[in-house]
Amino acid sequence: MVHQAAKGIRSGQASVKLVFDIEDIEGFKAHCAKQGLEFGASHRADGYSFANAKDPDGNSISISSRSFSARR
Repeated sequence: MVHQAAKGIRSGQASVKLVFDIEDIEGFKAHCAKQGLEFGASHRADGYSFANAKDPDGNSISISSRSFSARR
């Protein structure tokens, strides 16, 4: 899934955020926490949830239930 870049990203900067489709956001967050990967707060938008984290190398990643929402 491709999302619009944050407002703070300037044209010409190389920035990628990987978004993984996860149906059960809270369950996946709990599983990841046991493995040492902590996601931030879950957010709701237009019938789906998402949460953000940084991988061990500092790359931005996100999990989203958007592809499972009724409003696709």
